[in-house]
Formats: sequence, C-alpha cells, structure tokens
Amino acid sequence: QPSYPQLAVSAAIFRDGKFLLVRRARSPARGFYSLPGGRVEFGETLHAALHREVAEETALKIGIVDLAAWREVMPGTSGGHYLIMSFAARWSCGEVVLNDELDDHQWLAPDALGELKITGGLQEVIQSARRLVGA
Repeated sequence: QPSYPQLAVSAAIFRDGKFLLVRRARSPARGFYSLPGGRVEFGETLHAALHREVAEETALKIGIVDLAAWREVMPGTSGGHYLIMSFAARWSCGEVVLNDELDDHQWLAPDALGELKITGGLQEVIQSARRLVGA
C-alpha cells in the first residue's frame, strides 16, 4: 500500500427504484457488498474515473447525477487510506457483467439491505443518493 491517501470514486446506481450492490472478491473489503467503483488514475477527472470503473466492473453505462457523499477510510482493516467520493447515478443501458474483482451483485430497494455484510457508511451514502435521484 502507498504511504499516502488514495482517491477513489463509487456510484450508487439506481434503476426502477432499486440500486446496485456488488460484492468484492478481493481485498480490500473482500466479501463485503459495496458500490461499484475504484481508484482515480493520475490526470483523470472524478466523472471519467467513475464511468471507467463502472464500465470495467459491471459493463453498465450510467448518467451521473451529483456527489452524494464522501467517506474517508483509514488504515487498518482495509489496509490502506482512501478518500472515496460517492456519486448518485442513474442506469442508462446495459446488463450487469461482473469482472474478476467482484463475485456477486444484487439490485435492491434502498431499505432492503437486511443482514448483508456491507462496507462502512454505505447506508448513509444510499440514502443521500436516493434523495438526489428522487427514488
């Protein structure tokens, strides 16, 4: 892991009143459900990084609505220091095709997280994103 914070993006993607959760197949956060996303590359805008990461991980095209929330993940169980900018988005087209970084996905109602093992702060991000997209 680098000795400095890493910038990342994620998307709360809404389609027909439900949002997309993916389960991480690798560390950090292996076995946890979270939002699609990943690291921002040098010289890449947040929106470009988000479109790229969502396409790489899920094969979906999205329309970005606005920044929903941000989280800071400190070194510890995740192994690194991340600043994650989470955006509200709407599904545009495509069906989910997961890459090898993920091993499951679910479209859920915003209040249906139940007993899923989720990353920290996810419920707050989903609720903020839900307000932004009007779901």
